[in-house]
Amino acid sequence: MDQQEEARWQPTRGQLLWAGGIAALVFLIIVFCGYLFGWKWTGLPKQTLWDWLDLLIVPVVLAIGGYLFTRSEDRRTREQADRFTRSENSRTLEQADHRREEDVLQAYLDQMWKLLLNKDLLRSTSKANSNSEALTAARVSTLTTLERIHHHPDKKGIIVKFLSECGLLEKQDTVVILEGANLSGANLTGVDLSDANLIGADLRGAYKVTGVETKQPITNEELVQQTKFLEGTTMPNGQKYEDWLKSKDQEQNKKSDGSS
Repeated sequence: MDQQEEARWQPTRGQLLWAGGIAALVFLIIVFCGYLFGWKWTGLPKQTLWDWLDLLIVPVVLAIGGYLFTRSEDRRTREQADRFTRSENSRTLEQADHRREEDVLQAYLDQMWKLLLNKDLLRSTSKANSNSEALTAARVSTLTTLERIHHHPDKKGIIVKFLSECGLLEKQDTVVILEGANLSGANLTGVDLSDANLIGADLRGAYKVTGVETKQPITNEELVQQTKFLEGTTMPNGQKYEDWLKSKDQEQNKKSDGSS
């Protein structure tokens, strides 16, 4: 077993460079002492100082070059290892966030299905079938889940589309109110917001997918055409609804002044 390990062992580049440096140092010591003490066994005749310096240039340059090269290689190896570690850690964290948000979304959908099937959530707003606990659970769970999903905000669109298709956003007897909801970066493709209460909600960066999986930002004008409940809402372009109306009026006034 030991023989096999010895056969497989090969010196690393750093070990070879260190060995070369040591050999060069030993050679320098021999040359220096040979010059000072006139050692004849070195096979080199006693020469002048300049002759010895010429002889020493090559090993000195090799020793310095080897040292600098080794240090450079070590630094580059450490930097590569650090970059790889950071990249792996970032990828691991991203995967963990993705799984966590998938679990959060699935838990929300499971809870809403239970409320729909077991608590008759669609009829819970009528006086005859008032179920305040179910309503509160649905509304709080929706707002909380939207707030917890921030690494992959496109999943927020799944929630809104689910609410819309289940009739939970209808104007009459609205079950889930999206007032103050965090819908930033949400994918709202195919989502019907005509009856949605978006007062105080955050829709910065909301988008839709058109054509061949192309993301297209939703414009403020498109949002206004879908719903009128936008007081205090942060619009897709980042402006507050009221500020956007003011800027729009100012633009129209400038155009009117220019035309007159």
